[in-house]
This record gives sequence, C-alpha cells and structure tokens, in this order.
Amino acid sequence: MKKVPLYIQIFIAIFLGIIIGLISVYTSSGEFIINWIKPWGDIFMRLLKMIAVPLIIVSLINGLAGLSDLAKLSSMGLKTIGMYLITTLLAVSIGLLIVNITKPGKLISENTQSDLTIAYAGQVEDNQEIAFSNKQRGPLHFIVEIIPENIIESASSNRNMLQLIFLSLFVGIATVVIPKNKTASFRKIIEELNDIVLWMIDKIMLFSPIGVLALMSGIIVDVAGNDINKTVELFSALAWYAFSVVIGLLILIFILYPILINIITKKKYFDFLKAILPAQLLGFSTSSSAATLPVTMECAEDNLKLKKEVSSFVLPLGATINMDGTSLYQAVAAVFIAQAFGMELTMFQQLTIVITATLASIGSAAVPGAGIVMLVVVLESIGVPSIGIALILAPDRPLDMLRTTTNLTGDLMIASLVDKWEASAKKNHQKS
Repeated sequence: MKKVPLYIQIFIAIFLGIIIGLISVYTSSGEFIINWIKPWGDIFMRLLKMIAVPLIIVSLINGLAGLSDLAKLSSMGLKTIGMYLITTLLAVSIGLLIVNITKPGKLISENTQSDLTIAYAGQVEDNQEIAFSNKQRGPLHFIVEIIPENIIESASSNRNMLQLIFLSLFVGIATVVIPKNKTASFRKIIEELNDIVLWMIDKIMLFSPIGVLALMSGIIVDVAGNDINKTVELFSALAWYAFSVVIGLLILIFILYPILINIITKKKYFDFLKAILPAQLLGFSTSSSAATLPVTMECAEDNLKLKKEVSSFVLPLGATINMDGTSLYQAVAAVFIAQAFGMELTMFQQLTIVITATLASIGSAAVPGAGIVMLVVVLESIGVPSIGIALILAPDRPLDMLRTTTNLTGDLMIASLVDKWEASAKKNHQKS
C-alpha cells in the first residue's frame, strides 16, 4: 500500500483539528481539549524547538565548512542579505498601499475599541514593557544583541537565534580559513552530528500529524472558549483589517515570488509550491519559522534539489532576518490602528513605517507572536498609541499562521534564487 505523503497527512490533521475544536466549542467541552488534546500539540512544539538550536549550529557550520574559500561565502552572503532586504522593503510598501486603499480602521466602532482594549489590556501591557525596554537601549541595540555574551545562555532560548547564527558563522568561517589538514577531524565530527540531527528530525516528523491536530483544536478553543458567538463577533468586526493583511500576503506569494522564481530560476512556480507544501502547512500550524526550519531545509534539499551549502546558509539566516509576511502585517496594522484612532498619517510617518518595520523584522524572533512585540516599536516611531494593539489581538493568531507561511515561502524562494546564481557563477568560472 502506497504511503500517504506527509503534506497530505498534515493537511488532514489541520482539517480534523478545526472540526474537533469547533465541536468542542459548540458542546462546551473546551476543558477536555485543553487538558487532554492540546498537550500533545505542546509536546510536538517542544520537540521542534528542541531540535532547532542543534540544527542551526550544525547545519550552518557544516554548510560553510563545505565551501572552498571565503570569497564564495562573502558572495553568497551579499546575495542572500541583499535579497532579504529588497523583498522586505517591497513587502512593507505593498502593505502600506493596500491599507491606504481599503482603510479598514474607519469601520471600527468606539464600543468595539473599548471592549477589546479592556479584554486584552494585560497582554498589551506586557508587549509595551518589552518594547519600552528595547527602545531604552538605543537604535543600535539589535546590532549589539547579535553578539552573544554567553554561549550557553544564547542556546537556552529560541529568541536568541540571531546570536547562535553569528556564533555558527564565526566558527564556519574559521573552518574555511584554517587549512583543511588542521580541521579534518572537526569537519568529520560536524558531518556526523549533521547526520544525527537529520535522523532525529525524520523521527520527530512522524509525530507531526498528531501534533498539528492537537495544535489546531487547541487554538480554536483558546480563541472561542465556550462562546462561539464571541469569536464570530470579534472576527466580523475586524474582517476588513484581516482581509487587507491576507490580500497583501497573497500578493507576495502569488505575484511577487512567482515573478522572481520564473525570471531567475526559469522553474514553474506551481512545481515550486508543490515542493515546499509540507513546510508551508507546518509553518501554518506552528506559527514559527524556527520550529519549521527542519522541514523547510528538508524540502529545499530533497524536493527543490538545492545544494546543501546553499540551504544550510540561506534558510537558518532567513528564519531569523527575513520576515516579509511579518513586516507587511506590521505596516497594515500600524496604519489600521492609526485610522481606528482617527489619526491621519503623513507621508513622512508612513516612510518611517517602511524603515522601522524593515529593521524590526530583522530583530524579530522566529517564534509565535514575536511580530506583536515589534509592532509596538513601529507604533511608537510614528506616535500612534500602542494601546491600539488591543484592537488586533483577537484575529492575530490566524494571521500569524498566514504570515509565518509567507515568511518561510520567501526564505525558500530566495534560497532557490541564490542556488541558481551560485550554479551559474560556478559554470562561468569553469568556462573561464
């Protein structure tokens, strides 16, 4: 009997999770889901987060160690970071264009504002404190934070992923620069560790359908509780805002990315989407680019047939600094909140959003909900009351799932471009 592909298993799990969640809300049995079903989703998330740190360290070092010289590394790095910045700037610009056309904030009533502000005041205060702490440290704080003070402390939290990438890049560069005869043993150890990590990922993914089902049913219950009407009312009030974000994300996935893929790689975009579907579905269900990284890399190497030296460098870096979906959402959300408060943003303020959202996306952790914290920074930069975040917390979880899917699609798209450019450069070098 033919084995059902993983992406189909995950898709079925998402559907069943939604059905189970809605049934539990309708029958007021949400407590059963929270106590007996949701923990399996938490276990799955813990397994993914457990393997994320070793994967980034080992895969980055192993990928860099496979490069022949430092010139190739610098060439790949410039192409990768350059494309990440370009697509992020385009994403923010697209978001601003859409929200200025749809004007979703004009539909928010004062009663809805006050109700949601009261309901989510606690969460808003937490995000304000984190953002205020970051703001107090100065504009170059995110650069300072790239350098780890303590390796063990950096590895203890997925929010310190950029520090681990810096450390791994440093070690990888040293491995390339130092003569091979002096690093042969280290290279062999890294290769063996990479094989071990990949084996662990394969086994963890066998559990993914159960984990995804549990996550989805838990999300439904968390949003609705035992009152399905509450969810309907909240999402109806914010439907136009959510629609604006979704339209922007769809433009990225189905217009911007296909143009780049078709022009540069000459590949069919439908084949590209089919190859990365397992990563998209897992990213959708976990809302975490970091947690999805193992599957993202597997799709890149096994399905897209990208070189390991490219995927192991581009994708871990992208999971941390390439946040097209998040930056687009921040642009839409900032203008939406300003509109809801009756504020008209000037051209200069909207330009500030472009710059701030781009920089904020670089420092945004690749974990669920990180975009909300960074949004406070964006709002503060244009003088919009950050308490307005309470207006968008209700639909944030499903939108977070969609923008995470967009983020990792962008990562894989750029990895495909870099792989093509590197292959062309190698061919031209051989001819010369």
